[in-house]
Amino acid sequence: MIDSLYIGATGLQAQQANVNAISNNLANVNTPAYKRARVAFQDMFYRELSRAGAADVPQQLRQAVGTGVGILSTSKVFVDGDLVKTDDLMDVAIRGDGFLEVALPDGSLGYTRGGHLQVTKDRLLASADGSVLHPQITVPADMKSIMIDADGKVHGLPRDGSKPVELGRLELVRFDNPGGLQALSNNLYKANADSGEPLAGEPSQDGFGSLAQGFTEGSNVKLVDEMVSLMVAQRAYEINAKVIQASDELMSMSNNLRR
Repeated sequence: MIDSLYIGATGLQAQQANVNAISNNLANVNTPAYKRARVAFQDMFYRELSRAGAADVPQQLRQAVGTGVGILSTSKVFVDGDLVKTDDLMDVAIRGDGFLEVALPDGSLGYTRGGHLQVTKDRLLASADGSVLHPQITVPADMKSIMIDADGKVHGLPRDGSKPVELGRLELVRFDNPGGLQALSNNLYKANADSGEPLAGEPSQDGFGSLAQGFTEGSNVKLVDEMVSLMVAQRAYEINAKVIQASDELMSMSNNLRR
């Protein structure tokens, strides 16, 4: 088989994955705290060919031929999105580095960049999808609202108008390689070997980001950048398709040769 057929096929597969990532980015342009995905590519292994066909020919008579392109990884780009003012006291955004830690239904821990908070039926502070924050913070029923400071301190405002009560403190965690986190639904992530172990700390200290109540973090997808990337991926896909078409025509010419 002509190598260019296989090489062109790997190019089509790689650009299709690229277009898939770009389309998902565009679909989530208005999703709070969404982080754009990026596909990284790598060239496939090389085969060393000899012009003379012998194994003992000099190195200068040999040539290395690549076998196409492969997908190295699909990772998230954790650049901060713009803060969007909502004036909702249950909204909280992270300015800078860090994630909120939550308890997932299977008992493991997940990580989120914030968004809208809620109080569960058990009076525990949780993320928008109902995952309870870790460490847990209980909001008594006699509290009409909560206040979250930039350093993570949570105060409850009693319904009777008395002095605010400190309920606990939100912590943040960060990773050596956040791009290696495993993405889940609902803007949740899980730690793995690529991301490294989570390092916990207090907001606004030791390099951790601060919290902004009444704000949500917007998606970090830039429409112009994604549209340019989409056009480049489309052109690359077309060129690889032409390579396959040209290779097919060459094979057809070879098959039709007559002595």
